[in-house]
Amino acid sequence: MLRLTPFTAWMIGVAAYLFAGFNRSSLGVAGLLAVDRFHISAAELSVFTMVQLLVYACGQVPAGLLVDRFGPRAVLTCGAVLMTAAQAGFALATTYPEGIAARIVLGAGDAMTFISVVRLIALWMNPRGVALYTQLTGAVGQIGGIAAAIPLSMVLQAKGWTTSYLLAAALGPLVIAALLLVLRDAPEARTVRGTPLGVHEVSQNIRVAWRQPGTRLGFWVHFTLPFSATALGLLWGFPFLVKGEGLSHSTAAALLSLLTFAAAVCGPLLGWFVGRHPWHRSTMALVLIAAMAVIWAAVLLWHGTTPIPLLVVLMLVCGVGGPASLIGIDMSRTSNAAQRQGSASGLVNTAGFFASLIAVVGIGLVLDLQGSGTDYPLGAFRPALAFQYALWFTGVIQIVRYRLLLRNLVSREQVLGGDTSVDLVR
Repeated sequence: MLRLTPFTAWMIGVAAYLFAGFNRSSLGVAGLLAVDRFHISAAELSVFTMVQLLVYACGQVPAGLLVDRFGPRAVLTCGAVLMTAAQAGFALATTYPEGIAARIVLGAGDAMTFISVVRLIALWMNPRGVALYTQLTGAVGQIGGIAAAIPLSMVLQAKGWTTSYLLAAALGPLVIAALLLVLRDAPEARTVRGTPLGVHEVSQNIRVAWRQPGTRLGFWVHFTLPFSATALGLLWGFPFLVKGEGLSHSTAAALLSLLTFAAAVCGPLLGWFVGRHPWHRSTMALVLIAAMAVIWAAVLLWHGTTPIPLLVVLMLVCGVGGPASLIGIDMSRTSNAAQRQGSASGLVNTAGFFASLIAVVGIGLVLDLQGSGTDYPLGAFRPALAFQYALWFTGVIQIVRYRLLLRNLVSREQVLGGDTSVDLVR
């Protein structure tokens, strides 16, 4: 029988997250095919990603509560089963409502995955290594997005819609088998079950977690950093590059893969930085937001089609936003007691996905308002993609607000000691 070490347990959890990342990004290279298959507009296409992200975001707090109650292995397995069924359903869907239903189920399964792996890390790893392994999870999980960008794009062109998505679903049973037959919740127990909580206790934990300034700062950091990469990777990147910029399918797929490459490379570096310099976590977030806003301005204001090198820089800079958003989760971790960390992490983890949902739908609506149909000219994409600045402006205002508040309430020494919680007076 396989001897389960902390590293092996983590790798099984990462395999489940790889599967989730692959499924989450699988529509990103199939958007144009989806338009033809379901006979839909840009706004209707964005609804696929909208419902997936909405279900994911709304599922974060419930997923955290499920992990607290039933343990990470059970919740990971449930999530993998749901995602497998969703991809099989999407492969066979021939009508728009059937496709929407499949993406709803996919979002529910995806919502259960990352939170479960984070808890698995806490149960298996030395506390000093939790932050690093959490970042490594995000980095390695990005490979799933690369798999969705290049190989899936090739399979879609060669085999078509149904075969490609059935092959994606076929990966699920392998992950489910590893979760059921090998994984344990903790070194000393196959299953770790929590104490059942009533509605009052659950709502109280959520309220107390949200009142912490560090939780709110983490929420807005997570809101502002990842949505640009998510909107590009999940839906609008491929149409923008192919229809707008006039690139080939293979070139567009290669460029989109840079989003996940940047995330995989920079994630561990960000984890190291956050561990060594916790006082500067919000500063790092603001610097990265500014970099994204500047590079997008260069792309959107460029006369004519954008040069490939500039698009490469765009993808690399935006790709860092995903792992950088985990700075927000680290802020919630240091601001809440252990019994509330699941609720706090769930609250913060909803933020980026709500922002991504707004971005995806907003871009689609601006495209449709210009009457561009499904032609997606570059001139229509520029004002549509500029919609992102409204979200960056909102997020930066809130980050600065709660950064100032927290620094007035918590000393530098307290932050360096790993505690940014504030004594709340009712």
